[in-house]
Amino acid sequence: MTVIWTGMVVLSILCGLATGRGPEVAAAAVEGTSAAVQLALSIAGMLCLWTGVMEVMRQSGLADQLSRLLSPILRQLFPQAARDREAMDSISANVSANLLGLGSAATPLGLEAARRLARSSPGTASDSLCMLVVCNTASIQLIPTTVASVRAAEGCQTPFDILPAVWLASALSVGVGIAACKLFSKIWRD
Repeated sequence: MTVIWTGMVVLSILCGLATGRGPEVAAAAVEGTSAAVQLALSIAGMLCLWTGVMEVMRQSGLADQLSRLLSPILRQLFPQAARDREAMDSISANVSANLLGLGSAATPLGLEAARRLARSSPGTASDSLCMLVVCNTASIQLIPTTVASVRAAEGCQTPFDILPAVWLASALSVGVGIAACKLFSKIWRD
């Protein structure tokens, strides 16, 4: 990716210089970096807010209640890991963070869950590990905080008006992913 991005930047600068638009390219570069910093700060603010909400949920016990609420579904999706309480807690925390649209907070939780699931089958991805990757990648998002914060940063007055579309698209993607994972686990059974 570094080579691709560097190539695009160099090509843009060369084209700008060749067409006599060097000053415009320089102005666009300065403006673009300023906009990128502003966008990063606004996204960071939203992520801090929702990460704080997640921490309040954890300390108040709501995260444990959500974990208990999700446990029957998670036991069905991860039958090999159902007896490993620590793995199920990590999976539940990952799913909870994804439900809130906290991809950056969900990543370390998903890595911890993957680490725990990988212990049961070293060197090979188990069905549960594959299911975790599918569920984490195609996660259902009740509150798409990152997308909403980008929309708000770009001046959208109603950044959450995309909720029905997000719910439908994420539910469909998770459903198809789970069905494919279950199908492939039956086809390529050891």
